[in-house]
Amino acid sequence: MSYIKMTVSTLAIAAVSAGTAMARDQVQVTGSSTVLPYSTIVAEAFGENFDFPSPVVEGGGSGAGRKKFCEGVGENTVDVANSSSRISQSDIDLCTANGVTEIIEVRFGYDGIVFASAVDGPDFALTQADVYNGIGAQVLKDGALVANTAATWADVNASLPAQTILALVPGTKHGTREVFDEKVILQGCEDSGAFAAFAAANAGDEDKAEELCMELRTDGTSIDIDGDYTETLARLEADKNALGIFGLSFYQNNTDKLRVATMAGVVPSTESIASGEYPVSRPLYFYVKKAHIGVIPGLKEYVTFFMSDDIAGPNGPLAAYGLVSDPELAATQAMVEAETPMGPLN
Repeated sequence: MSYIKMTVSTLAIAAVSAGTAMARDQVQVTGSSTVLPYSTIVAEAFGENFDFPSPVVEGGGSGAGRKKFCEGVGENTVDVANSSSRISQSDIDLCTANGVTEIIEVRFGYDGIVFASAVDGPDFALTQADVYNGIGAQVLKDGALVANTAATWADVNASLPAQTILALVPGTKHGTREVFDEKVILQGCEDSGAFAAFAAANAGDEDKAEELCMELRTDGTSIDIDGDYTETLARLEADKNALGIFGLSFYQNNTDKLRVATMAGVVPSTESIASGEYPVSRPLYFYVKKAHIGVIPGLKEYVTFFMSDDIAGPNGPLAAYGLVSDPELAATQAMVEAETPMGPLN
């Protein structure tokens, strides 16, 4: 099934093939499990619309994908790394050390991080402070920092269900974890007053306070999930007390199994993310080796196709899957066309 109608310009691009003979004639993509379904949709449509083989797309996590991307340049290395968090300076340093000196950063849209429970369970109306007070290692109680002993969500907030606290948290190799830490745990720590208390207890050291905020309970109430969202869903189905963290698009494709929580009074949706109202959203990226453009057949065409209005625009198949189209899509399209490598991180 084709996702777009072939246009004159598309046909012109498809008619062009790379003249360089290569042992490898397929674009290779790796990385984020969140981005995986989006890039798979694009890869399949690309193979149907162009005279190039469909790219090979694999998951494995944002961090692992960027590390693999940075192994070097050449046909034995991957061309594209999908990522649900922005590349880090340590990634860039690894890339540079291995000869990957020009990286094209492509932000292709936005996704939200949602909290969801069993579809037949109670409703959750959460705040970041609720989540922190549920699974943070230390919490502020009666003006003092104490070890967290809350057993149910109702112990955290009387308006929440009296359901045993069990949070299925994305593992540290996931891009989702970075957003979870920064926009839920750290924000919740600040909102609860614990951040200020940590800072006060450490001579005003805010870096130390942030470090302490990030410490989660180790008594079984917070469990890292190292696999993708399907593993989180399987764990949740095995224990109806669990509260899982998912990407919006994964939730939207599993509404028969999951009941989504509001966050700070906002229902997560493409509309509430696009408007900026939903507080836990993140940009999605993929990274391209400029050195492979013009060498690996179809790489430039794949990237251009991915970022086209027909695919990444608000009426494209990625939006239908749950992606929030980037308001600055046109600027990214121009950058891709010019093959502009990213500058220093800011």
